[in-house]
Amino acid sequence: MKPGPAPDRPEDAVDELPAVAPQLRELRRRAGLTLEAAAARARLSPAHLSRLETGRRQPSLPLLLGLARTYGTTVSELLGETAAVADPIVRAGGPGAREADGWTYWQAGGAGRGMQALRVHVPRGRGPDELVRVHPGEEWLYVLQGRLRLHLGEAEYLLEPGDSAHFDSLTPHRIGAASPGGADLLFVHTLLQSSLAGLCLGGAATTTHHR
Repeated sequence: MKPGPAPDRPEDAVDELPAVAPQLRELRRRAGLTLEAAAARARLSPAHLSRLETGRRQPSLPLLLGLARTYGTTVSELLGETAAVADPIVRAGGPGAREADGWTYWQAGGAGRGMQALRVHVPRGRGPDELVRVHPGEEWLYVLQGRLRLHLGEAEYLLEPGDSAHFDSLTPHRIGAASPGGADLLFVHTLLQSSLAGLCLGGAATTTHHR
């Protein structure tokens, strides 16, 4: 007996959900939040968060950082990565590069810590350069290669290789590459484990970068 035809599926059905989608659903449910409540904390629309949870949209790096703060976790846990807590060393051949909205990043710190450390490549003219972020905590970045444009409140700074910046994340801020080949930087931010984590992204949901 031959098997019958496969049931019809919506055109936008996803064959294989990326690891971040089920993780987002599980973390939201673990936090006891409805889709609407979690979306409000992350400054997203419920429809956008729903698409992230079903794998129909890939989150950008700023969105990953913001969602990690919303759920009081790390980008590593969102991506389903695990690391030996007792090992303080992150080897060069460790977790591979991840790309989100044109930005490429590598884990540069351990999981389950009070700070999140990343090595990031920001290409020129791509990615969420215009996304203004506001959230509790602190950020530190160090330019490895290329030039970086940093907006802090009403001020604008051009950072060269070897320059660094350390600022209060409640100051509205955004970054973008100022070199044709993009910019490489080390990026460290505090990961707040509190209800204030919902303030991770500035602006309304319509300002969130979509591809």
